[in-house]
Amino acid sequence: MTRAYFNWSGGKDSAIALWKTQQENKLKIEYLLTNINRFHDRVSMHGVRRGLLEVQAASIGIPLTTIELPEEPGMTEYEEMMMEKLDWLKKQEITTSIFGDIFLEDLKKYREEKLSAVGIKCNFPIWKKDTHDLIDEFIRVGFKAVIVCVNERFLDKSFCGRAIDESFCKDVPGNVDVCGENGEFHSFVYDGPIFKHPISFTKGEIVYRQYKAPITNNEEDPAKKYGFYFCDLLPK
Repeated sequence: MTRAYFNWSGGKDSAIALWKTQQENKLKIEYLLTNINRFHDRVSMHGVRRGLLEVQAASIGIPLTTIELPEEPGMTEYEEMMMEKLDWLKKQEITTSIFGDIFLEDLKKYREEKLSAVGIKCNFPIWKKDTHDLIDEFIRVGFKAVIVCVNERFLDKSFCGRAIDESFCKDVPGNVDVCGENGEFHSFVYDGPIFKHPISFTKGEIVYRQYKAPITNNEEDPAKKYGFYFCDLLPK
């Protein structure tokens, strides 16, 4: 069986993509790979504490490995660290990388180009699936998740900390993808068919943070920032 690693964020798209991969039973997943902000000791972008990520992996039953990123890495620095991890995975005869991407063509192309350069194939188990169908299936098969981060350009603070359920899906505005594929929100999955047992946590405070805008035309606009709300989850 082909040896693979899974790009694990801890959120719903990762969870349903992992579940579908396990159902097909064509790839042997050796590791869950997650980007960690080592400054805050949390999952990059999602803001989930490392401790909860580790409990997730233990309940899933697949070893966790991480890329330890600085607080705000540049693209060059990120790619160097990614390539170092890929070299490590290749030495273990792992030849396939699994992603939970759905429809972002540029991101898919970027992943395929970078990984093919080192001889790793990409697998996208939920690619081009209808996001409404995906979220319906996610809920129907028993997954449970909480929103841990929202982008204020798309959603207000009230969505942060909410459960992903039918009520949430009805309340998501029409201009927001129900799976948050454009970065509108991020989630933490704490129960479902991939877990041996639910992940226990309590909700902490909701905090607001701003980050620099992405680089455009090789220059960064220092005046432009994007705001995000984060719901801190505390391990029990």
